[in-house]
Amino acid sequence: MEFYNNSIFWIETEKIKPNPFQPRKEFDEDRLKDLAMSIRQYGILQPLVVTRKEVQREDGTFYSVYELISGERRLRASKIAGLSQVPAIIKTGDETDKMKLELAIIENLQREDLNPVDRAKAFKQLVEDFKLTHAEVAKKVGKSREYVSNSIRMLLLPEEIINALSEGKITEGHTRPILMLIDRPEEQRVLFRDIMNKKMTVREAEGVARRIAYEKVRKHNIFVDPETVEIEEKLTEALGTRVVIEKKPDGAGKIHIEYFSNNDLHSIFDLIKKNFEAKAGMLAPVSALDSNLPKDETHALMDDKPAEEVKQEEEEDLYNLDNFSV
Repeated sequence: MEFYNNSIFWIETEKIKPNPFQPRKEFDEDRLKDLAMSIRQYGILQPLVVTRKEVQREDGTFYSVYELISGERRLRASKIAGLSQVPAIIKTGDETDKMKLELAIIENLQREDLNPVDRAKAFKQLVEDFKLTHAEVAKKVGKSREYVSNSIRMLLLPEEIINALSEGKITEGHTRPILMLIDRPEEQRVLFRDIMNKKMTVREAEGVARRIAYEKVRKHNIFVDPETVEIEEKLTEALGTRVVIEKKPDGAGKIHIEYFSNNDLHSIFDLIKKNFEAKAGMLAPVSALDSNLPKDETHALMDDKPAEEVKQEEEEDLYNLDNFSV
């Protein structure tokens, strides 16, 4: 990041415009007043970060306009405190809307100031408006790809539920069991009301959603057993998108994974490709050993572990969520 002379400047508060890409929509007035009181007593301990643009008047003269990149709470509290000027660092270079959004998201995430809905909308904006993949967003904000995907998936919920989440009436954990019933809107609404009225815990809500989902699957597919339903749920949670398993009487079947956009589709392809390449790399040394060692020695290498341990590792690998990506 480049800054003008690496210096701190005092800028009139009225000349600083808010960041148009600020993902945080609501600010707690009481907390702002507390911050304003602290600023009156101790001043602003951390400068704001702004950009500067020269605008020409009709008479040919110029004046400076500043746009906030980070420090929205400090700016608002400074105005409440009656400060006419605030310390700021001026960022130089060509600014992009994506950079402003990224910095605003990161600042809020670091302070844990964003509610789950604002955070999800900010992630979605990075994906849709700036064409980033879920993995790229995750890397920028220091979170996992599943964290980003699950956050965005919450926006599929009805507006009533999203508002309750934004207002803190339900927790982010409650949205997981509600999302399990995404294709059963009536049961989804009933579960949401029960969570609100009965003060259900996340575990209790998950139990209800699991029973409803299992009953649905059992009615439509007699070959789907509880273990398969459980695997569906684990994959859905791990991938951040709905996963449906179609099982046939002979044990074969299909796995359906939903995706949100072309970016997600490309991410699925890239991650699956990397999985195959990684596995191929792991298998290569075995092939080399097999070609160079006598048959008995090769089998000796494979037989170092007890049969039960090998079987357990194979089963763990089969159900390892790292083998499934979106």
